[in-house]
Amino acid sequence: MAEDQLFARFGKTCEPGEVLFREGEQGEHMLVLQSGTVRITKSGRTGEKTLAVLGPGEFFGEMSILNAKPRNATATVETRAKVLVIDARTFEQMVIGNAEIAVRLIKKLARRLDSANELIDVLMHRDPKARVILGLSRQADMIGRPREDGATVVPITKEDLAEEVGLDVREVDEVIARLVRLRIVQEDKSGLVVSEMSRLDEFLEFLEMRDKFEDK
Repeated sequence: MAEDQLFARFGKTCEPGEVLFREGEQGEHMLVLQSGTVRITKSGRTGEKTLAVLGPGEFFGEMSILNAKPRNATATVETRAKVLVIDARTFEQMVIGNAEIAVRLIKKLARRLDSANELIDVLMHRDPKARVILGLSRQADMIGRPREDGATVVPITKEDLAEEVGLDVREVDEVIARLVRLRIVQEDKSGLVVSEMSRLDEFLEFLEMRDKFEDK
């Protein structure tokens, strides 16, 4: 079915700030983003936490219709968007009748599993400083926005990062302060700005080499 035919049947145009679904609601449909951007957030101890910013071609909200559980996050339109709203029965028919959709779904679920495993690796790391750096790097991969100067803006607060890596905010603050002194990270109203991801990786390698040396 052509894209314009799909939009004529299932499409909806959404304005910035419109909430497509809220955390805790029962989900009866999934969405496919044709244009614009959508921010996925989740409630935390310190407020809303950004999980991802989705662009054209992404689909989301499918877990609630696959497992019949309430939404585990909130989806809000960030820039004017066109979305396809697909109910559970239509989605099932699409998966059965279209191998490409089925493969994309499997790949997405695999990425989520990889992400969960990465978070476990972060939480298992014994060095709090390394946990902060790994957590920041992981968030940069997930929601980071590259700038023209080569820096990466990570829209996350130190409080959110502390919750992510299972540390006290004070411990995270100390690590971020050190990264700021080394000019690897900057703080601004957008969140945390990594000047060069390679420098962040190099600092992590330094910490891991130091730990190996101290263990001998």
